[in-house]
Amino acid sequence: MYRYDDFDTAFLAERNAQFRAQVERRIAGNLTEDEFKPLRLMNGLYLQLHAYMLRVAIPYGSLDSRKMRKLADLADRWDKGYGHFTTRQNIQYNWPKLKDVPDMLDALAEVGMHAIQTSGNTIRNVTSDHFAGASADEIADPRPYAELIRQWSTDHPEFQFLPRKFKIAITGAPNDRAVVKAHDIGLRMVEKDGKPGFEVIVGGGLGRTPMVGQVIREFVPVTDLLPYLEAIVHVYNRHGRRDNKYKARIKITVHENGLDTIRAEVEEAFLRTRGEFTGVDERVMARIDSQFVTPDFVDGGAEAYDIARADPVFRSWADTNLSEHKHPDYAIVTISLKAHGKTPGDATAEQMRVMADLAETYGHDELRISHQQNVILPHVRKGHLAQVHAELMKAGLGTANIGLASDIIACPGMDYCALATARAIPVAQQIAERVEALRIEHEVGPLQIKISGCINACGHHHVGHIGILGLDRGGVETYQITLGGDATETAEIGQRTGPGFSYEEIVPAIERLMLAYLEHRADENETFLEAYRRLGAAPFKEALYGPEKTRHAA
Repeated sequence: MYRYDDFDTAFLAERNAQFRAQVERRIAGNLTEDEFKPLRLMNGLYLQLHAYMLRVAIPYGSLDSRKMRKLADLADRWDKGYGHFTTRQNIQYNWPKLKDVPDMLDALAEVGMHAIQTSGNTIRNVTSDHFAGASADEIADPRPYAELIRQWSTDHPEFQFLPRKFKIAITGAPNDRAVVKAHDIGLRMVEKDGKPGFEVIVGGGLGRTPMVGQVIREFVPVTDLLPYLEAIVHVYNRHGRRDNKYKARIKITVHENGLDTIRAEVEEAFLRTRGEFTGVDERVMARIDSQFVTPDFVDGGAEAYDIARADPVFRSWADTNLSEHKHPDYAIVTISLKAHGKTPGDATAEQMRVMADLAETYGHDELRISHQQNVILPHVRKGHLAQVHAELMKAGLGTANIGLASDIIACPGMDYCALATARAIPVAQQIAERVEALRIEHEVGPLQIKISGCINACGHHHVGHIGILGLDRGGVETYQITLGGDATETAEIGQRTGPGFSYEEIVPAIERLMLAYLEHRADENETFLEAYRRLGAAPFKEALYGPEKTRHAA
């Protein structure tokens, strides 16, 4: 894991001191809210529906026990005892007082954390595969490259006032767990002639105009990564629209100009800028690489795991919450922050400390945050899994539902967000409670439900197997359903089914979809998404609207 050096420490101290002075001027009335807004956004501070919200960066989702405990301390001291983990692998505090924010930033700096570029029209927190460095299918750990991108993009003089926010995701595996095709730039590690590099994807994104990204270059050597990214963002900064914020993302730039035109300009800019990076990024990369050291794994312990599986509660959790590790005697543990009826992505300060303790004791002191709003212990010896599970159960973190219907991605919705037009959290809670009451969750199997409380799609509903979009229709909450979305390497945008449902109708509608799947699937091995792709939308629309309305809509 990357450790801040003297430069990083001094940089953060200076930034925090500047912001402290700006906050003091705002409180004293020497700055209006409009004048203060661009200053606070540069430091991750939003003004939400009820209070300020501080978004803290967790670069590429990686942290250790010391950082997790500091996040817990912030929740206890300056918030309401909890934090909310987001789809950008960050954490948000929803109730800080403005006067306390500088102290919060100083406390974060003590452990090498910050809130820089978690907001504003700049390159946001780089996200990555939450199994990075641990997964059996990985070509290489992508996190050193994510760190390289973070250092390059932080306070980049040309890219602080882009036409719109800009998001980059990176994966080192052929199985995409970072949703790279739904980002402004997606990077997928590939090999060519035995050498690693990246397939570069541009123009993905969700929101009002969802699009799957397109490959702009099939292979960029790792030594050319930064100049190629510089070229892309430079071309976007020049051509991206500033007359309409809803058409300002790079996906619109690519769509309006054509991929071939953008590619030609990027290649021209790349040739100009390549020489400026030669030798420099290689030296920086070597220094970064040296800090991402593979843990010393210990052989053995699988026998204890096999014995523990005799316990049906443990076995159920192991079947859903464990993933294959590159070392045969280890497993990747995904800790669910989606206990049935709880707010998706929320963790109390005490739960954060439990996870920190488990990482320190059993997990080589590493944790990851997933874009799916869960927490991962990437390296746990199989012989320790029973102890880990027991501690998670005591902390309310042992829910066995990863990848199932209650493992829902949900934005804050109208409970917190000033942009939201409908509630998202209560809908997610009610769906989770319903599948638990019906006892069908494990029978349904893999199912990604994603909920957004407005058209901005922070809940990634477009790429959910079942997507739910909450809208305001004449002052009434209405929920549209999309089906067939996919967030993986076979990414697709879900298709709208038809008329929306009221707040009271949406949970029964989702229940009907799951029951229709169980009725129509080919066998118990066919997933919801596979069944939808085989059958098409018709049987699911009939389950939602009945045969008469379905025929009429057709």
